[in-house]
Amino acid sequence: MNVGDRHYRTIWLSDDGRSVDIIDQRWLPHDFRIERIGTVAGIATAIRDMWVRGAPLIGVTAAYGVAMQMADDASDAALDAVWETLHETRPTAINLRWALDEMRRFLRPLPTEQRAAAAYRRASEIADEDVGLNRAIGENGLTIIKAIAARKQKGEPVNILTHCNAGWLATVDYGTATAPIYLATEAGIPVHVYVDETRPRNQGAQLTAWEMAGHGVPHTLIVDNAGGHLTQ
Repeated sequence: MNVGDRHYRTIWLSDDGRSVDIIDQRWLPHDFRIERIGTVAGIATAIRDMWVRGAPLIGVTAAYGVAMQMADDASDAALDAVWETLHETRPTAINLRWALDEMRRFLRPLPTEQRAAAAYRRASEIADEDVGLNRAIGENGLTIIKAIAARKQKGEPVNILTHCNAGWLATVDYGTATAPIYLATEAGIPVHVYVDETRPRNQGAQLTAWEMAGHGVPHTLIVDNAGGHLTQ
């Protein structure tokens, strides 16, 4: 999605072909920083300490971590060890376990000399697949927003309530729940988003509202306890 006048994903392969660049989410919304990570230890820290967050993005980040390990040591023992190291960072994140399982399943049958290149290729594919899935969520959700908009007075916005952050910062691009919002905005459908702040870490206030502002989506920040009253 957009930050200023530039499009960003949340993670991408660095120009050295080995490291990844990420949007370091610890500093948002006050400071937009890009961090380069080139080691498995760095990947583990980024996941554990929420430099990256959101299950889909965590999974992609872990996939690149496996690729970094294969570039250093492509043995079966190293493949199993990196699975354990990265799984321990956030064992409740379902995409993390899936991505680690997928990378091990894909790499295990390959000769060790082929594993590094194949791992980077598969990690990139997983990132692109996530973007495609989220785009599809957006297209399906857009049909719902269009149907609601058709019942509105001309110019009256479709009101949407979000909770926590299910935006592009939690994925590679588009987001899950936010994807239809972005596509509706790009289609010229007037929407207004009530952003639920989400305690205790305020991902709604710090991340979703920042996303909405960056993409030009009208929004209002509300405290999380107000969500039920608002829907009434």
